[in-house]
Amino acid sequence: MRKIINEPANFVDEMVEGIIWAHPDLVKTPGDDLRVMVRADAPQQGKVGIVTGGGSGHLPLFKGYVGRGLCSGVAIGNVFSSPSSDQIFEATKAVSGGAGVLYLYGNYGGDVFNFDLAADLADLEDIPTKTVLGRDDVASRPKSEKTERRGVAGIVFAYKAAGAAADRGDDLDAVAAIAEDVVENTATMGIGLSPTILPTTGQPSFELADGEMEVGIGIHGEPGIHRGALETADVISERLVRPLIADLELVAGDRIAVLVNGLGATPLEELYVMYRHVHQIAQAEGLSIEKRYIGEYATSLEMAGASISFLKLNDDRLALLNAPAKSPFFIQE
Repeated sequence: MRKIINEPANFVDEMVEGIIWAHPDLVKTPGDDLRVMVRADAPQQGKVGIVTGGGSGHLPLFKGYVGRGLCSGVAIGNVFSSPSSDQIFEATKAVSGGAGVLYLYGNYGGDVFNFDLAADLADLEDIPTKTVLGRDDVASRPKSEKTERRGVAGIVFAYKAAGAAADRGDDLDAVAAIAEDVVENTATMGIGLSPTILPTTGQPSFELADGEMEVGIGIHGEPGIHRGALETADVISERLVRPLIADLELVAGDRIAVLVNGLGATPLEELYVMYRHVHQIAQAEGLSIEKRYIGEYATSLEMAGASISFLKLNDDRLALLNAPAKSPFFIQE
Protein backbone atom coordinates (compact mmCIF):
# COMPACT_ATOMS: atom_id res chain seq x y z
CA MET A 1 0.00 0.00 0.00
CA ARG A 2 1.41 3.34 -1.07
CA LYS A 3 -0.72 6.16 0.31
CA ILE A 4 -0.01 9.59 1.74
CA ILE A 5 -1.74 9.04 5.08
CA ASN A 6 -1.01 9.03 8.80
CA GLU A 7 -2.85 6.52 10.97
CA PRO A 8 -5.43 4.76 8.77
CA ALA A 9 -8.07 5.12 11.49
CA ASN A 10 -7.68 8.92 11.33
CA PHE A 11 -7.83 9.15 7.54
CA VAL A 12 -11.41 10.40 7.20
CA ASP A 13 -11.31 12.96 10.02
CA GLU A 14 -8.00 14.40 8.85
CA MET A 15 -9.32 14.65 5.29
CA VAL A 16 -12.43 16.52 6.48
CA GLU A 17 -10.29 18.87 8.57
CA GLY A 18 -8.25 19.62 5.48
CA ILE A 19 -11.36 20.49 3.47
CA ILE A 20 -12.79 22.74 6.19
CA TRP A 21 -9.53 24.54 6.83
CA ALA A 22 -8.95 25.02 3.10
CA HIS A 23 -12.47 26.36 2.40
CA PRO A 24 -13.72 28.17 5.52
CA ASP A 25 -15.78 30.56 3.38
CA LEU A 26 -17.80 27.68 1.95
CA VAL A 27 -18.15 24.93 4.59
CA LYS A 28 -18.08 24.41 8.34
CA THR A 29 -18.87 21.84 11.01
CA PRO A 30 -21.90 22.88 13.10
CA GLY A 31 -20.51 21.17 16.21
CA ASP A 32 -17.56 19.05 17.29
CA ASP A 33 -18.28 16.08 15.04
CA LEU A 34 -16.09 16.19 11.93
CA ARG A 35 -18.43 13.71 10.26
CA VAL A 36 -21.06 16.45 9.87
CA MET A 37 -20.34 19.30 7.46
CA VAL A 38 -22.67 22.05 6.23
CA ARG A 39 -22.44 25.09 4.00
CA ALA A 40 -20.90 28.06 5.77
CA ASP A 41 -24.12 30.08 5.73
CA ALA A 42 -26.36 27.27 7.01
CA PRO A 43 -29.15 27.28 7.93
CA GLN A 44 -30.89 29.23 5.19
CA GLN A 45 -34.00 30.54 6.88
CA GLY A 46 -37.21 29.88 4.97
CA LYS A 47 -35.52 27.64 2.42
CA VAL A 48 -35.39 23.89 1.98
CA GLY A 49 -32.25 22.20 3.23
CA ILE A 50 -30.67 19.33 1.30
CA VAL A 51 -28.70 16.67 3.16
CA THR A 52 -26.65 14.00 1.42
CA GLY A 53 -24.22 11.45 2.75
CA GLY A 54 -22.43 8.19 2.30
CA GLY A 55 -19.10 6.51 2.72
CA SER A 56 -15.79 8.27 2.25
CA GLY A 57 -13.47 7.33 -0.59
CA HIS A 58 -15.51 8.95 -3.35
CA LEU A 59 -14.39 12.59 -3.17
CA PRO A 60 -15.73 14.89 -4.48
CA LEU A 61 -18.94 12.87 -4.22
CA PHE A 62 -21.04 13.68 -1.15
CA LYS A 63 -18.93 16.11 0.84
CA GLY A 64 -17.61 17.95 -2.21
CA TYR A 65 -21.08 19.16 -3.22
CA VAL A 66 -21.93 21.12 -0.09
CA GLY A 67 -22.27 24.78 -0.93
CA ARG A 68 -24.39 27.46 -2.55
CA GLY A 69 -26.81 26.13 -5.14
CA LEU A 70 -26.03 22.52 -4.22
CA CYS A 71 -26.44 20.49 -1.02
CA SER A 72 -26.77 22.17 2.37
CA GLY A 73 -25.08 19.49 4.45
CA VAL A 74 -23.50 16.05 4.47
CA ALA A 75 -23.08 13.18 6.89
CA ILE A 76 -19.74 11.42 6.36
CA GLY A 77 -19.09 7.72 6.88
CA ASN A 78 -15.88 5.74 7.02
CA VAL A 79 -14.43 4.55 3.72
CA PHE A 80 -17.20 2.78 1.80
CA SER A 81 -19.40 2.77 4.95
CA SER A 82 -22.62 4.57 5.79
CA PRO A 83 -22.71 7.52 8.18
CA SER A 84 -24.70 6.93 11.36
CA SER A 85 -28.30 8.01 11.81
CA ASP A 86 -27.17 10.39 14.57
CA GLN A 87 -24.75 12.10 12.17
CA ILE A 88 -27.45 12.42 9.53
CA PHE A 89 -29.83 13.84 12.14
CA GLU A 90 -27.22 16.39 13.27
CA ALA A 91 -26.76 17.50 9.67
CA THR A 92 -30.54 17.75 9.33
CA LYS A 93 -30.89 20.01 12.36
CA ALA A 94 -27.96 22.16 11.25
CA VAL A 95 -29.46 22.94 7.82
CA SER A 96 -33.11 23.17 8.83
CA GLY A 97 -34.41 26.66 8.11
CA GLY A 98 -38.06 25.94 8.74
CA ALA A 99 -38.98 24.77 5.23
CA GLY A 100 -38.09 21.09 5.59
CA VAL A 101 -35.14 18.98 4.50
CA LEU A 102 -34.64 16.79 1.44
CA TYR A 103 -32.53 13.65 1.83
CA LEU A 104 -30.75 13.07 -1.49
CA TYR A 105 -28.25 10.21 -1.59
CA GLY A 106 -27.31 6.98 -3.37
CA ASN A 107 -29.38 3.81 -3.21
CA TYR A 108 -27.30 1.63 -0.87
CA GLY A 109 -28.75 -0.51 1.90
CA GLY A 110 -26.83 0.91 4.86
CA ASP A 111 -27.43 4.49 3.78
CA VAL A 112 -31.15 3.88 3.29
CA PHE A 113 -31.46 2.29 6.73
CA ASN A 114 -29.68 5.13 8.55
CA PHE A 115 -31.32 7.95 6.62
CA ASP A 116 -34.72 6.42 7.38
CA LEU A 117 -33.84 6.34 11.09
CA ALA A 118 -32.73 9.97 10.89
CA ALA A 119 -36.03 10.90 9.24
CA ASP A 120 -37.84 9.40 12.24
CA LEU A 121 -35.68 11.49 14.58
CA ALA A 122 -36.37 14.61 12.51
CA ASP A 123 -40.09 13.93 12.68
CA LEU A 124 -39.90 13.97 16.48
CA GLU A 125 -38.37 17.47 16.19
CA ASP A 126 -41.10 18.59 13.76
CA ILE A 127 -38.64 18.83 10.86
CA PRO A 128 -40.42 17.51 7.74
CA THR A 129 -38.26 15.44 5.41
CA LYS A 130 -38.55 13.83 2.02
CA THR A 131 -36.21 11.31 0.40
CA VAL A 132 -34.99 10.90 -3.18
CA LEU A 133 -32.52 8.15 -4.02
CA GLY A 134 -29.92 8.36 -6.76
CA ARG A 135 -30.30 5.21 -8.84
CA ASP A 136 -28.64 5.80 -12.18
CA ASP A 137 -26.34 2.76 -12.56
CA VAL A 138 -27.78 1.01 -15.62
CA ALA A 139 -25.53 -2.03 -15.17
CA SER A 140 -26.74 -2.80 -11.65
CA ARG A 141 -30.34 -3.72 -12.53
CA PRO A 142 -32.48 -3.96 -15.67
CA LYS A 143 -34.89 -1.16 -16.47
CA SER A 144 -37.79 -3.23 -15.11
CA GLU A 145 -36.08 -3.00 -11.70
CA LYS A 146 -34.95 0.61 -12.04
CA THR A 147 -35.92 1.56 -8.49
CA GLU A 148 -33.36 -0.96 -7.18
CA ARG A 149 -30.40 0.40 -9.12
CA ARG A 150 -27.29 1.74 -7.42
CA GLY A 151 -26.63 5.46 -7.29
CA VAL A 152 -23.36 6.59 -8.89
CA ALA A 153 -21.97 9.72 -10.58
CA GLY A 154 -25.27 10.79 -12.16
CA ILE A 155 -26.51 11.98 -8.77
CA VAL A 156 -24.43 15.12 -9.38
CA PHE A 157 -27.13 16.25 -11.83
CA ALA A 158 -29.74 15.87 -9.08
CA TYR A 159 -27.60 17.81 -6.59
CA LYS A 160 -27.30 20.65 -9.09
CA ALA A 161 -30.98 20.81 -10.00
CA ALA A 162 -32.39 20.35 -6.50
CA GLY A 163 -29.87 22.81 -5.05
CA ALA A 164 -30.84 25.46 -7.56
CA ALA A 165 -34.53 24.91 -6.81
CA ALA A 166 -33.97 25.17 -3.06
CA ASP A 167 -31.91 28.34 -3.41
CA ARG A 168 -34.60 30.06 -5.47
CA GLY A 169 -37.16 29.30 -2.74
CA ASP A 170 -39.13 26.29 -3.99
CA ASP A 171 -40.97 24.39 -1.26
CA LEU A 172 -40.03 20.89 -0.08
CA ASP A 173 -42.50 19.06 -2.32
CA ALA A 174 -41.26 20.95 -5.38
CA VAL A 175 -37.57 20.42 -4.61
CA ALA A 176 -38.15 16.70 -4.06
CA ALA A 177 -40.14 16.46 -7.29
CA ILE A 178 -37.35 18.15 -9.24
CA ALA A 179 -34.74 15.81 -7.76
CA GLU A 180 -36.90 12.79 -8.61
CA ASP A 181 -37.49 14.05 -12.14
CA VAL A 182 -33.75 14.41 -12.73
CA VAL A 183 -33.01 10.98 -11.25
CA GLU A 184 -35.65 9.42 -13.50
CA ASN A 185 -34.01 10.96 -16.56
CA THR A 186 -30.40 10.09 -15.69
CA ALA A 187 -28.43 6.99 -16.66
CA THR A 188 -24.81 5.98 -16.01
CA MET A 189 -22.43 3.22 -17.11
CA GLY A 190 -18.89 2.70 -15.81
CA ILE A 191 -15.76 0.68 -16.46
CA GLY A 192 -13.00 -0.39 -14.08
CA LEU A 193 -9.37 -1.01 -15.04
CA SER A 194 -7.78 -1.53 -11.61
CA PRO A 195 -9.02 -1.84 -8.01
CA THR A 196 -8.93 0.64 -5.18
CA ILE A 197 -6.82 -0.13 -2.10
CA LEU A 198 -8.65 0.35 1.20
CA PRO A 199 -6.60 2.49 3.64
CA THR A 200 -7.60 0.49 6.71
CA THR A 201 -6.64 -2.93 5.33
CA GLY A 202 -4.22 -2.28 2.48
CA GLN A 203 -6.21 -4.79 0.44
CA PRO A 204 -7.74 -4.30 -3.04
CA SER A 205 -11.52 -3.98 -3.27
CA PHE A 206 -11.60 -6.55 -6.10
CA GLU A 207 -9.23 -8.52 -8.33
CA LEU A 208 -8.64 -7.73 -12.00
CA ALA A 209 -5.85 -9.28 -14.05
CA ASP A 210 -3.37 -7.16 -15.98
CA GLY A 211 -4.76 -6.18 -19.35
CA GLU A 212 -8.38 -6.74 -18.30
CA MET A 213 -11.29 -4.37 -17.91
CA GLU A 214 -14.69 -4.77 -16.26
CA VAL A 215 -17.72 -3.02 -17.72
CA GLY A 216 -20.49 -2.07 -15.30
CA ILE A 217 -18.38 -2.29 -12.15
CA GLY A 218 -19.70 -0.42 -9.11
CA ILE A 219 -17.85 2.33 -7.26
CA HIS A 220 -17.18 -0.07 -4.37
CA GLY A 221 -15.97 -2.82 -6.68
CA GLU A 222 -19.36 -4.48 -7.13
CA PRO A 223 -19.33 -6.96 -10.03
CA GLY A 224 -20.08 -5.65 -13.51
CA ILE A 225 -21.70 -7.23 -16.55
CA HIS A 226 -18.67 -7.93 -18.75
CA ARG A 227 -15.04 -8.77 -18.06
CA GLY A 228 -12.53 -9.10 -20.86
CA ALA A 229 -9.40 -7.79 -22.53
CA LEU A 230 -8.82 -4.04 -22.45
CA GLU A 231 -10.24 -2.39 -25.57
CA THR A 232 -9.64 0.94 -27.29
CA ALA A 233 -11.14 4.18 -25.97
CA ASP A 234 -13.68 4.33 -28.80
CA VAL A 235 -14.88 0.76 -28.24
CA ILE A 236 -15.14 1.37 -24.49
CA SER A 237 -17.11 4.56 -25.09
CA GLU A 238 -19.50 2.65 -27.37
CA ARG A 239 -19.99 0.01 -24.65
CA LEU A 240 -20.91 2.69 -22.14
CA VAL A 241 -22.97 5.05 -24.30
CA ARG A 242 -25.21 2.63 -26.21
CA PRO A 243 -26.97 1.34 -23.06
CA LEU A 244 -27.57 4.93 -21.95
CA ILE A 245 -29.25 5.85 -25.22
CA ALA A 246 -31.42 2.75 -25.00
CA ASP A 247 -32.28 3.18 -21.33
CA LEU A 248 -33.33 6.82 -21.71
CA GLU A 249 -35.04 6.04 -25.04
CA LEU A 250 -33.20 8.91 -26.71
CA VAL A 251 -34.05 9.78 -30.29
CA ALA A 252 -32.84 12.30 -32.84
CA GLY A 253 -33.60 15.82 -31.68
CA ASP A 254 -33.29 15.07 -27.95
CA ARG A 255 -31.08 17.27 -25.79
CA ILE A 256 -28.71 15.85 -23.19
CA ALA A 257 -26.16 16.77 -20.55
CA VAL A 258 -23.06 14.56 -20.50
CA LEU A 259 -20.76 13.78 -17.58
CA VAL A 260 -17.52 11.89 -18.30
CA ASN A 261 -16.22 10.99 -14.86
CA GLY A 262 -12.83 9.68 -13.77
CA LEU A 263 -12.81 7.12 -10.96
CA GLY A 264 -9.62 8.38 -9.32
CA ALA A 265 -6.57 7.21 -11.25
CA THR A 266 -7.45 7.93 -14.87
CA PRO A 267 -5.73 10.95 -16.42
CA LEU A 268 -7.90 13.81 -17.59
CA GLU A 269 -6.43 13.42 -21.06
CA GLU A 270 -8.00 9.97 -21.34
CA LEU A 271 -11.38 11.32 -20.25
CA TYR A 272 -11.26 13.84 -23.07
CA VAL A 273 -10.40 11.05 -25.53
CA MET A 274 -13.58 9.33 -24.32
CA TYR A 275 -15.62 12.52 -24.57
CA ARG A 276 -14.43 12.95 -28.15
CA HIS A 277 -16.17 9.73 -29.14
CA VAL A 278 -19.23 10.46 -27.00
CA HIS A 279 -19.55 13.67 -29.02
CA GLN A 280 -19.22 11.73 -32.28
CA ILE A 281 -21.89 9.22 -31.23
CA ALA A 282 -24.25 12.01 -30.20
CA GLN A 283 -23.80 13.75 -33.54
CA ALA A 284 -24.43 10.53 -35.44
CA GLU A 285 -27.61 9.89 -33.43
CA GLY A 286 -28.90 13.45 -33.81
CA LEU A 287 -28.55 14.24 -30.10
CA SER A 288 -27.70 17.76 -28.97
CA ILE A 289 -25.22 18.01 -26.06
CA GLU A 290 -26.25 21.15 -24.17
CA LYS A 291 -24.06 20.72 -21.06
CA ARG A 292 -20.83 18.80 -20.65
CA TYR A 293 -18.79 17.94 -17.57
CA ILE A 294 -15.42 16.19 -17.89
CA GLY A 295 -13.31 15.42 -14.81
CA GLU A 296 -13.51 13.70 -11.44
CA TYR A 297 -17.00 14.00 -9.95
CA ALA A 298 -17.43 10.65 -8.18
CA THR A 299 -14.31 8.59 -7.52
CA SER A 300 -13.31 5.39 -5.79
CA LEU A 301 -9.98 6.35 -4.23
CA GLU A 302 -7.34 5.33 -6.79
CA MET A 303 -9.46 3.03 -8.96
CA ALA A 304 -8.56 3.37 -12.63
CA GLY A 305 -11.54 3.68 -14.89
CA ALA A 306 -14.35 6.02 -15.86
CA SER A 307 -18.09 6.39 -16.11
CA ILE A 308 -20.38 8.21 -18.51
CA SER A 309 -23.68 9.75 -17.41
CA PHE A 310 -26.45 11.17 -19.58
CA LEU A 311 -29.27 13.41 -18.39
CA LYS A 312 -32.15 13.87 -20.83
CA LEU A 313 -32.88 17.59 -20.87
CA ASN A 314 -35.90 19.81 -21.19
CA ASP A 315 -36.02 23.58 -20.68
CA ASP A 316 -36.61 23.30 -16.90
CA ARG A 317 -33.79 20.83 -16.28
CA LEU A 318 -31.37 22.86 -18.38
CA ALA A 319 -32.23 26.09 -16.56
CA LEU A 320 -31.54 24.43 -13.20
CA LEU A 321 -28.20 23.08 -14.43
CA ASN A 322 -27.27 26.57 -15.62
CA ALA A 323 -28.00 28.25 -12.26
CA PRO A 324 -25.02 29.52 -10.23
CA ALA A 325 -23.40 27.21 -7.69
CA LYS A 326 -20.25 27.15 -5.58
CA SER A 327 -18.73 24.45 -3.38
CA PRO A 328 -15.12 23.46 -2.72
CA PHE A 329 -15.21 21.20 -5.80
CA PHE A 330 -17.87 22.70 -8.07
CA ILE A 331 -18.04 26.31 -9.24
CA GLN A 332 -20.49 27.66 -11.80
CA GLU A 333 -20.94 31.40 -12.11
